[in-house]
Amino acid sequence: MSATAVHSLWTMAGGVTSAAPVEKFKAPVIEYTQLAPVLIVIGVAVVGVLVEAFVPRRARYYTQVFLTVVALAAAFAAVVGLAAGGYGTTKAHIAAMGAVAIDGPTLFLQGTILLTSLVAVFTFAERRLDPAAHGNHVDSFAAQAASAPGSDSEKAAVKAGFTTTEVFPLVLFSVAGMLVFPAANDLLTLFVALEVFSLPLYLLCAVARRKRLMSQEAAVKYFLLGAFSSAFLLFGIALLYGYAGSVSYAAIADVVDGAVTKIDPALADTMGNDALLLIGGAMILTGLLFKVGAVPFHMWTPDVYQGAPTPVTGFMAAATKVAAFGALLRLLYVVLPGLAWDWRPVMWAVAIITMLGGAIVAITQTDIKRLLAYSSIAHAGFILAGVIATTPDGISSVLFYLGAYSFVTVGAFAVVTLVRDAGGEATHLSKWAGLGRRSPLVAAVFAVFLLAFAGIPLTSGFSGKFAVFKAAADGGAGGLVVVGVISSAIAAFFYIRVIVLMFFSEPKADGPTVAVPSPLTMTTIAVGVAVTLVLGLAPQYFLDLASQAGVFVR
Repeated sequence: MSATAVHSLWTMAGGVTSAAPVEKFKAPVIEYTQLAPVLIVIGVAVVGVLVEAFVPRRARYYTQVFLTVVALAAAFAAVVGLAAGGYGTTKAHIAAMGAVAIDGPTLFLQGTILLTSLVAVFTFAERRLDPAAHGNHVDSFAAQAASAPGSDSEKAAVKAGFTTTEVFPLVLFSVAGMLVFPAANDLLTLFVALEVFSLPLYLLCAVARRKRLMSQEAAVKYFLLGAFSSAFLLFGIALLYGYAGSVSYAAIADVVDGAVTKIDPALADTMGNDALLLIGGAMILTGLLFKVGAVPFHMWTPDVYQGAPTPVTGFMAAATKVAAFGALLRLLYVVLPGLAWDWRPVMWAVAIITMLGGAIVAITQTDIKRLLAYSSIAHAGFILAGVIATTPDGISSVLFYLGAYSFVTVGAFAVVTLVRDAGGEATHLSKWAGLGRRSPLVAAVFAVFLLAFAGIPLTSGFSGKFAVFKAAADGGAGGLVVVGVISSAIAAFFYIRVIVLMFFSEPKADGPTVAVPSPLTMTTIAVGVAVTLVLGLAPQYFLDLASQAGVFVR
């Protein structure tokens, strides 16, 4: 049989005549300008990897710090440009072939993540806190991450003055994932963004210069539990795809609302199956609540916060929460608003046990980093109260709270890096006794951050809590506000206990010293204090900004 005959048989058997018009492949339409913040950060992260390969070791630190700061500042400028161009309000739309939403919440959260990361990166670059080793300045990170703790190769690396400058491109990759996470408009983009920002964090947790084994243990716990939560999320995505026949947020929302007329025959048996919707939605929520650090998915938080290098803890505690809550808001308000009767009671329960659990367990803590970890869990509960409101005020109050909370957190962890003894950071609470007499300024600054965490008036914490509790009360969740106020009162006890310890206890003779940082860490702390006071004393402009940005594009 000739080749042409075989060809015609093959085309006829496939039900296609050779004369049938062939549909041309359409190139994807990508709005590069609107994706500029993400593209800038990813582009410079790739350049940072090349710097590690080609730039001499002596020049890497300065090159990486410069590149990282420029990338984050340029990306923030791009976000401001998009907001000024109306992409947060009138021009809000779905970009990148339906994968990413460019709207008010996206731009507000991206701006918050970039500013927080920029301030946090200064603590990564700090090299004056530890005494110089072999004449070389040292930072918070292991000289050579691949060496076993305490081994000869590690000692040789310290002596040679090696530095782990890879942390800067890792931070940028993580930030890039965080920028996409709250903007994702389909479930696959959400999952890819989750992995892109999580994997660098697992590595960053493992490279502490001091207490390396504890740091590596923290990283392994974070990795294993993070993989577990990613599996939940992925399984939930599969079930929702079976339910709706699409991974697009809008398409799933249409099926939930019963607005779909055309059903794919291949999915006719499963489409609209409520069991798939409820189980899939619950699994995706589980994955997101893990990232948020809500009870009962919080068990990684205290161990990881305590074991990770403190600059990484500050960055992670602030930026990850902003990204995760952004994704949670978009999922509940865009994909599952028609299911609010089902998810609200569950989220009520999660918010209540998160607020009370975080506040009560924090009272028993003796380590300052663990105390701040449980404090962050309680704050996740307070923010969930705003999420549950299901009103436009709920969205804007959560956005404002995330902005206020992130700067307080980065500033507080920056202060923790300053209090040191012979073994590095002195994180045990007993070491902080009398700190107000040894170093009144550092103790006063830390007290401002603690008062903001406690929600005392004239701080950003009060404005944020007032906004989310008011939104929750207006949205019919008055009982949640009562629990929130009780939890805040319990939490205030352990914050004020630390302030009393610093100012009203006798300093110990062998107590820790307060290191004098470089202008980098000073900038981080100063920005934290400034934002805390400005958002406490004059929050109205920023509340208006959050309310303008509080409308999701569908």
